Amino acid sequence: MPGSTALIGRNLVPGSAQGALLFADVGLSFWGGVDPCTGEVIDRHHPLSGEHLHGRVLAIPSGRGSCTGSSVLMELISNGHAPAALVLAEADEILTLGVLVAQTIFERSLPVLCIGREAFATLRGKAFARVEGASLAMFDHVPIDGWQPTETPMHTGETHESIELTGFDRSLLDGEHGKAAQMAMQIVLRMAELQGAHQLVDIAQAHIDGCIYTGPASLRFAEQLVHWGAKVRVPTTLNSISVDQRRWRALGIDPLLGEPASALGDAYMAMGAQLSFTCAPYLLDTAPKAGEQIVWAESNAVVYANSVLGARTLKYPDYLDICIALTGRAPLIGCHLEAPRKARLRVELPEMGELDDAFYPLLGYHIGALAGSRIPLVFGLEQYQPDLDDLKAFGAAFATTSAAPLFHIAGVTPEALDPAQALEADVPVPVETIRLADLLGSWRELNSARDNRVEVVSLGNPHFSLSEFARLARLCRGRHKHPEVVLAITCGRAVLEQARDAGHIGVIEAFGATLVTDTCWCMLGEPVIPPAATTLMTNSGKYAHYAPGLVGRKVHFASLAECVESACTASASGRLPSWLQPALLMESLAHV
Repeated sequence: MPGSTALIGRNLVPGSAQGALLFADVGLSFWGGVDPCTGEVIDRHHPLSGEHLHGRVLAIPSGRGSCTGSSVLMELISNGHAPAALVLAEADEILTLGVLVAQTIFERSLPVLCIGREAFATLRGKAFARVEGASLAMFDHVPIDGWQPTETPMHTGETHESIELTGFDRSLLDGEHGKAAQMAMQIVLRMAELQGAHQLVDIAQAHIDGCIYTGPASLRFAEQLVHWGAKVRVPTTLNSISVDQRRWRALGIDPLLGEPASALGDAYMAMGAQLSFTCAPYLLDTAPKAGEQIVWAESNAVVYANSVLGARTLKYPDYLDICIALTGRAPLIGCHLEAPRKARLRVELPEMGELDDAFYPLLGYHIGALAGSRIPLVFGLEQYQPDLDDLKAFGAAFATTSAAPLFHIAGVTPEALDPAQALEADVPVPVETIRLADLLGSWRELNSARDNRVEVVSLGNPHFSLSEFARLARLCRGRHKHPEVVLAITCGRAVLEQARDAGHIGVIEAFGATLVTDTCWCMLGEPVIPPAATTLMTNSGKYAHYAPGLVGRKVHFASLAECVESACTASASGRLPSWLQPALLMESLAHV
């Protein structure tokens, strides 16, 4: 056809569809980046911000950020606001899994096609696209040819011949352990084939991210598993849910959210999961050891487990996490193996002065965007020896902008104490040198507020640790927040009790803070955030990125000490940290 070109790719999910092409060369996190009710892109840092996905062929390099992207995509497929098709530069397990679960539960689907980076670049500027099986046709104008999509079976009856199955695997697949385990094994094997795995591996524990309520479909999925008699086979913890299960009514949460969100947490506990409700399972006594094979979802937890603890997990999508917990078996691929854990990018930092705690989330945010899906090895922090809270903040922000499940810091993280061990022998890797001016650009990106008002101070994304509570108590002692400022902290129940026993909570409550358990700032909204509030402050790079889209507020990003000061004055100082001020000076001199 005149004005058209065609490409051949790899089917991740078969099907046929067409629509106006919506192209971006930046990965998109569906969680926090796409409204699950409307399909609008709400990531205000993304080039597609404000666009609607419904009926369009979405072309992005890959997903990024949260493991809950699979749940959001399943929700969109269920409610009719999904794109017509997905075209990716590289395979994305999170988004693909959302489609596979929608097939299984709702018998609705959409095609997912991977075409490679070189071919992907040719989509720029095209107006219309058509996916048919492994073929992608692109058009400069909307074609008028009476095309109709072909029917594609929801289930293709795979024999799984490419995967070595044990007798136990076959018994699960044959339904000998119940329908829930059978369905779970079917999904595990479909993903294993897409990933190119030839074996499965036993896992020691799981952390479930699918307990976040994204809409009716997420609850329906969990309750269907319970109806089928689902029971986890390994110790399993639960991520933050969407409400404080004990106090959501007292916090003024609408029952239209509170009731189903609480019911979703109950459904996963009915499957045998522990009542943990934290996005920081590495703070629990059950945290895995180095080398332990685990299945964790929740992007910041995955990155921390791999990078800081030295455990082994992929960045598991929501719903694949529970499927693996129900079977105890995971595809032996990616970061479960040795070679894929090696660095594919070397990052060198400039000389810096004395650092504060705002440095690490900012750096993680910047390096995540730089790395994309590549695992970085960072040089230049050896002398600073970041602590576990610093690494937590770095990893959460890194996981927000990167698709990689792992980072290495030379001389700091366990697999890079000897940096040579984090690199594959005789394999050259590209080098990126970061300048202070680059970090100043990311600082300005995270600081989206344009006036100095502060009406909400948001702490605990990821959930606060015991040491963070101790530091906050020292900053708050003998002071009281401004009466017009809400300062709220999210944390897990276990850490809250530890902090209370240590005497920190009394000081923090006397300061005027609100403590919220079970949920996290990625799920909190009004009325915890007052409806009239227009600006908030946070020390979380992750939340500074997501908040403008999730809650429609502008953000001041700063250190914990600055957050406490602003809670007292209801105003942001706007000061740059001392380590970043030379970049501003150099910028000023360049304009003289």
